[in-house]
Amino acid sequence: MIETVEQYIARMTAFLGDRDPRAVMETTPSRLRALIGSATPAQLTWTSSPTRWTITQIVAHLADAEIVGAWRFRSVLAQHNVPLQSYDQGEWESAFHYERVPPSESIALFDALRKSTLRTLSAVDPSRLEHVGQHTERGPESVRRLMEMYAGHDINHLTQIERLLEESR
Repeated sequence: MIETVEQYIARMTAFLGDRDPRAVMETTPSRLRALIGSATPAQLTWTSSPTRWTITQIVAHLADAEIVGAWRFRSVLAQHNVPLQSYDQGEWESAFHYERVPPSESIALFDALRKSTLRTLSAVDPSRLEHVGQHTERGPESVRRLMEMYAGHDINHLTQIERLLEESR
């Protein structure tokens, strides 16, 4: 599915709805561990289509997205109007062979980075939460918008994992 930047933003924020982005971000690691913990090895590598990622690939993607997110949050918090580079998730998946990354490693990385980001958000001077970064594709993004985007992204992929688990039974 090819979508415009505006459609992507609308889709991610729609996943979030009226939920608190920080609360979603705080609960994602435990939800992810619970889902993966209930999956069989066959379910982790199952997909209904060659164009659709497996659970293993999704979890590796979440870990890499969290690397990017950790950098983006810190960059914006440290410097107002800092440029934020986009990245091609498909290229990352191919280059880093997501299908070979053990889900337990991906979850451990995601969890550590997410905890660190949330701690950082809590520790900075509140005035820094008003900073904005300039995303190369999406334009100006406040710290609040970054939180909404990452929370929506979490929900999107948790839903995909739940769907894959159900379909693979």
